[in-house]
Amino acid sequence: MTQIQPTLFVPHGSPTFALRPGAAGAALSAMAASLALPRAIVIVSAHWDTTEPTVGFAERPETIHDFWGFPDELYEIRYPATGCPEASREVVAAIANAGLPVASDAGRGLDHGAWVPLRLMFPDAEVPVIPLSIQSRGGPAQAYKLGQALAPLREKGFLVIASGNVTHNLNDFRMATRNSAQTPDYVRQFSNWLADTLDAQDIDALLDYRRQAPGGAQAHPSDEHLLPFYVALGAGGENAEATRFHAGIDNYVIAMDAYSFLPKKGG
Repeated sequence: MTQIQPTLFVPHGSPTFALRPGAAGAALSAMAASLALPRAIVIVSAHWDTTEPTVGFAERPETIHDFWGFPDELYEIRYPATGCPEASREVVAAIANAGLPVASDAGRGLDHGAWVPLRLMFPDAEVPVIPLSIQSRGGPAQAYKLGQALAPLREKGFLVIASGNVTHNLNDFRMATRNSAQTPDYVRQFSNWLADTLDAQDIDALLDYRRQAPGGAQAHPSDEHLLPFYVALGAGGENAEATRFHAGIDNYVIAMDAYSFLPKKGG
């Protein structure tokens, strides 16, 4: 009998997270170690943005170094993932069955939003990886629907990992790293609001975060780094129980919170 997998929202932080994983990296590694080995991983990264949901079919997805001006050793890292066309087809079918448009990409590799957390969680690359894009124009509601479309895959041994950041303000990041600034108030305020609102199961408020959350627009001048959170939330299913299994701040302004969504017992 296939064990039902949780869905996960994980941080990928700054690219240097790959070199200095710290407490957040340890939490991701421990979470992965606690799971039954999945049949395949669907990885949703904030850094693959398309007009419609697109599923990767590459049998050997390349490691994409989609960042500039970082230490040379980052560009030498390779994550030797394999794909699985059969599993990719099942992801396409799940999205289509939910009435959403879906496309495929035979050559898509793994950007740093994908390979950085995967390398920490599955360092031996023993599980096939299926990349799936976000659609920033659709906002949180569309991302949530995309996640709901993936929910049936949990019962087939798929592990959905959505990778973003609870706060992501590049201007504040640049200023903070140059000036060794203190953490702005909105970083903790928004992180705590997200956790509290999730605990209250107020999905409508979560989807309306830009208006309802303290510091919502500062935490996310644009939506894309929070959209994977909504994919994970939707993929957890209506009876999912959310757990924040890590909370912390890196580089002064990046909230590195991580969440799991597990079916409630008897749900």
